[in-house]
Amino acid sequence: MTTFRTNLGSPMKIRLPQLRPVVARPVLAVAAVLAAALCVSPAAAQSDVRGTYGEWQIRCDTPPGAQNEQCALMQSVTAEDRENVGLTVIVLKTADGQDHILRVLAPLGVLLPSGLGLYVDDADIGRAAFIRCLPNGCVAEVIVDGDLVSKLRNGESATFVIFQTPEEGIGIPVSLDGFTEGYAALP
Repeated sequence: MTTFRTNLGSPMKIRLPQLRPVVARPVLAVAAVLAAALCVSPAAAQSDVRGTYGEWQIRCDTPPGAQNEQCALMQSVTAEDRENVGLTVIVLKTADGQDHILRVLAPLGVLLPSGLGLYVDDADIGRAAFIRCLPNGCVAEVIVDGDLVSKLRNGESATFVIFQTPEEGIGIPVSLDGFTEGYAALP
């Protein structure tokens, strides 16, 4: 268990489980993740992998009713010691193409008021609020600004923190290997 200090100076215990990247899962799991990621129905979530960049993949799909294809840079990880604790990190452009969104799909059962914490190379970046829960998980998202992109591009690892109690966060490491290249290639 690792202890981080919050912005208020109080210690926060974070369990850092070992993880394994999820490169290929059954079609239903991929469809469910993309349904949440791209806001499409599970029946329509047949996406194409357009590129692999380190631990990240660019996946594209045309949501029902949309005229244009939507692509997302994605990585899914699960904790080895807790199969039910994992998340999917998604970066995609807004509909107008002006901004990027960082969206994280966390497992059901997370403590919603505590939000989702983010550390890059052990530096506290902040927390994002959960905006909704879907049948396959709860979604937190933020608009990606230049400072966050810079930290993700220059970092070696990110740790997303979900909370099961107000005092204990579970840190889930996400590799930043390939993030820079994948972000640059995102259409």
